[in-house]
Amino acid sequence: MEIATFAGGCFWCMVKPFDHYDGIEKVVSGYTGGHVENPTYEQVCSETTGHYEAVQITFDPAKFSYESIVEIFFQNIDPFDAGGQFFDRGQSYQTAIFFHSEEQKEIAEQVMKRLENDVFAKKVAVKLLPASTFYQAEDYHQDYYKKNSGHYTRYFTGSGRKQFTENLRRDYFER
Repeated sequence: MEIATFAGGCFWCMVKPFDHYDGIEKVVSGYTGGHVENPTYEQVCSETTGHYEAVQITFDPAKFSYESIVEIFFQNIDPFDAGGQFFDRGQSYQTAIFFHSEEQKEIAEQVMKRLENDVFAKKVAVKLLPASTFYQAEDYHQDYYKKNSGHYTRYFTGSGRKQFTENLRRDYFER
């Protein structure tokens, strides 16, 4: 098994896109990239910890490639927004790929370069950073889209993420 870690804005919205593929064993919501040990949701939202809201994906690379995971990530964010994602603004909601090996870094760089040059024809705002300690978020944040489906759906739609990502997939990825 391998691990992939991504910050894509609100972590509630970053679990579902990865949660149904054969070869992806689990998707965990949490915090990474900051300087505070064992941060709470409230601390991360205060923008004082340096942490990003993120998801950590455990996957079997023999069944599902890291490259495919990176491509799914890009189809579920606004790759051009450096200030956060949709309703959520600030550093803790910015996008980043946290690489766990040089191979992951190289694959992410290749995907980003291909997307910038061949698909989007413009620069993406996603940061590429070395992985650091990942802290699992509180239990009520795990599998939020399943436990609180009504609220999740309203948030996903109302924030603008649903419409944006549907248009992104249609305009760029399904050509």
